[in-house]
Amino acid sequence: MEREPRDLRRAAFGKPLYQGMVAAVRRRAVRRRATEAVTVTAAVAALIFAAVPALGGVSGGRGPRAAAGAALAHPVIAYVAVAGPGTVVPIRTATNRPLPPIKVGRGADFIAITPDGKTAYVANGNPGTVTPIRTATNIALHSIKTGRTPVAIAITPDGKTVYVVNFDSGTVTPIRTATNTALRPIKTGLRPNGIAITPDGKTAYVANNGSGTVTPIRTATNTALRPIKTGPHPNALAITPDGTTVYVTNDNRSGTVTPIRTASNTALPPVKTGYATGEIAITPDGKTVYAVNGGTVNFTKATVTPIRTATNTALPSIKVRGSAESIAITPDGKTAYVTEGVVGVGGVVTPIRTATNTALPSITTGTSGLGAIAITPDGKTAYAADLLPGEVVPIRTATNTALRPIKTGVGAEAIAITR
Repeated sequence: MEREPRDLRRAAFGKPLYQGMVAAVRRRAVRRRATEAVTVTAAVAALIFAAVPALGGVSGGRGPRAAAGAALAHPVIAYVAVAGPGTVVPIRTATNRPLPPIKVGRGADFIAITPDGKTAYVANGNPGTVTPIRTATNIALHSIKTGRTPVAIAITPDGKTVYVVNFDSGTVTPIRTATNTALRPIKTGLRPNGIAITPDGKTAYVANNGSGTVTPIRTATNTALRPIKTGPHPNALAITPDGTTVYVTNDNRSGTVTPIRTASNTALPPVKTGYATGEIAITPDGKTVYAVNGGTVNFTKATVTPIRTATNTALPSIKVRGSAESIAITPDGKTAYVTEGVVGVGGVVTPIRTATNTALPSITTGTSGLGAIAITPDGKTAYAADLLPGEVVPIRTATNTALRPIKTGVGAEAIAITR
């Protein structure tokens, strides 16, 4: 993986801020296409340079928005990891007001919350640490040393163990939540990039982007099992609600998704998807997988491919507008929301009706559209992170309208919402 040009950090943000964003940009490059990381990173750099003039007024350059409405009905908090300053910004979803930022570490670009909602764990890519945050007080605890470049986190359903994927170390670090202590790292394959844990909590599956494999880990003993061969450059994983199948995206120009039977840890024939397959999500009923095909570095050929889990067959791909990035599905399973970057427009979110697999009119959100998206437990609001200029945009799912953006800081990269 090539690193970004040195002059970019000086010209655009200055050294400290740029270094804080390195992990976020690198992870996006890997998600897009590991075999052409230099080209992809250049595309991201172009977006950064394009947005620099707007940094002085981060809400500039936008079209009309719906005004922020009355308070929402659910007392939940959205936690936004902000890579630039190395902070986490809590947002009260009842009022869409941000609380004071919480200092964590540089390159904060992934966040996960324990099932009981008491602790958020933030991966800090630059120092190679994870910072726990007590959600009752929004106080950061002492950071925990992991491997180099932590890029993904998964937590067991019982909340007892956090598993941290270390991209540059080729390991996974288990952390005991009772004491916030790191256990012995578990060796995986090259450049591990994603992780998912079965609903029974017995097995974690790790996608090794550099090895073309998935490593199962027995959580009872923290031992790695025999790696499972997938397609080239596996990226993201999702597991069906019944725990029977893991779906792994393989990003290699014309992408595929590899189903893996968890009972035997055997890979089934790959399912053809689209160009640069990255993120993936499964409907709550487990019947349909949605694979996001990011498209080319020229922001073309982006689609979303639905896959029927009963037969592992791909349905016709759904065309989206620009460079597709992330996806989230409402709790009722009726709508999938896809974040994109569109040349000449900026960030957009495209809703997809799952009943018909049709794209609805896209919602303009921000400048870059390179961030994550998360949906509140009641399904009423989606929050889309805009990496540049550093905002989170709430979207009313009932009307698919964007509300007033919430400022977070440059590098709004990941979102997790308490339940």
